[in-house]
Amino acid sequence: MSLFGNYDQPGRGIPKAPAEKKGIFKFFEIYGRRCWKLMGLNVLYFLFFIPALLAGLLAYWLNSYVPYCLAIITAVCFGPATAAMTKVTRNFSQERNAFIYADFMETFKKCFKQSFVMGIIDVIFIAGFSVALPTYNTMAQSNSVMYVPFVICLSCLIVFFMMHFYIYLMIVSTNLKLKQILKNSFFLVSLGVKNSLYTLLVWIVVAFFMVILFPYSLFILPFWPLSFISFVNSFNCYPIIRKHVIQPYYDARGEDNPEFDYLKPKKDEAVFEDKPELETQPEKKPRQKRGKTIS
Repeated sequence: MSLFGNYDQPGRGIPKAPAEKKGIFKFFEIYGRRCWKLMGLNVLYFLFFIPALLAGLLAYWLNSYVPYCLAIITAVCFGPATAAMTKVTRNFSQERNAFIYADFMETFKKCFKQSFVMGIIDVIFIAGFSVALPTYNTMAQSNSVMYVPFVICLSCLIVFFMMHFYIYLMIVSTNLKLKQILKNSFFLVSLGVKNSLYTLLVWIVVAFFMVILFPYSLFILPFWPLSFISFVNSFNCYPIIRKHVIQPYYDARGEDNPEFDYLKPKKDEAVFEDKPELETQPEKKPRQKRGKTIS
């Protein structure tokens, strides 16, 4: 009997790859490797917030609508910038390579049209909800019936917000038109309801801590929360897009999804396969008796 086991018996052999982690363990493993790069990505994305933040501060201090107009104009740049950051975090979350600045700027230009229009839609909806919700809430104080449109408006806001978990991922991952992207994102919220709710929960938790830590959170904002939330979003929601949007396209065409090409062995790559059924048990040699020795 050997010290660590009997190696003469045929068995499964050495596994070709370590067991892949799943769920939250896989998330933190990937995020831990990309943490510093994601912080750099956060800084790059935050640069697009500066004009809007300055415009908002001027609007508050001067009590004028002119800075608000400037804020709206600069806010539409958030669409292309968000698409660019989403492309990088999607690659990181799926363990693909990405160059922060190069891929960010390339996606910013390539997806500018769709994401720019989406940015305008976001500004319009935000302006509409910011007026409708307080108005219905005030009216409901005197007439309880007005709670009905208030709840409907709030529900629409939540659904529209959760649709963004998929909108920008599809902008950078598919060739669909914006109308199709909006339609698909609406259905994906319910098809991937568990992933959608997990992502929404992370949004709420991060926003909560940023609020209670204010104004100290202003020093954290340029480096951490934006890219972290985007990474969580990509990690949770991109598999839903791949399952219900991307993979059915290749299945209908009878083609392999090129996304998984990196898993295929190369032609010149030697692959070791264990075949226990072909192994033969070594013959046991009879033990030879040793003669006595005198020392």
